[in-house]
Amino acid sequence: MATSSSSSSWREGMSSDNIKGLCLALSSSFFIGASFIVKKKGLKKAGASGIRAGSGGYSYLYEPLWWVGMITMIVGEIANFAAYAFAPAILVTPLGALSIIISAALAHIILRERLHIFGILGCVLCVVGSTTIVLHAPQEREIESVSEVWDLAMEPAFLFYAAMVITATFILIFHFIPLYGQTHIMVYIGVCSLVGSLTVMSVKALGIVIKLTLSGMNQLIYPQTWAFTLVVLVCVLTQMNYLNKVQ
Repeated sequence: MATSSSSSSWREGMSSDNIKGLCLALSSSFFIGASFIVKKKGLKKAGASGIRAGSGGYSYLYEPLWWVGMITMIVGEIANFAAYAFAPAILVTPLGALSIIISAALAHIILRERLHIFGILGCVLCVVGSTTIVLHAPQEREIESVSEVWDLAMEPAFLFYAAMVITATFILIFHFIPLYGQTHIMVYIGVCSLVGSLTVMSVKALGIVIKLTLSGMNQLIYPQTWAFTLVVLVCVLTQMNYLNKVQ
């Protein structure tokens, strides 16, 4: 009885848009998690006959298997992109952690990479954390135009944060990567994570743009829409470049 009551309460607390966003985010995690494994196999195959991506090589661009992984990732990112249009970022973003679990499981099965006890503990923590946030995700604030998102992005606190992220990213790219990139993958992961925080904000903005435009309120006439689009493109290309160097 208690379980049924709890389940009913959860469904009542989740709007239909939140549920759509939840389903899209879960499917996104599956595709993205699987894409890492396929891309890694492609990178390893390309590295065996050319310069490794971690050493600055781009021979993986000629490897079909890498492109299969890339297409799989694009499908996952499209689903993730759509999820941001329906649900708040605080619900969608944590579910991205589930792709780690899928990658870990597939790496163990396909790549024969052993998952140690700390890896298993990390996967459990991902599930617990994501579930807790999803169960307590708030209703999304109603946005009537992309200009509202732009105004929020121009708040001094966020501008200060963005400046700190960009500064830290440049320091990693131009100082730490030349020194430690070959031996410490955390510098690459650091770049991807820092840039990813700006990607989330911009993708959320574009998700709102698409949702409002499809509902009859054209947002393509606003210059802010194209500014967010440019930020997404720069951030995604940066993440893809350094993510390939990690694998």
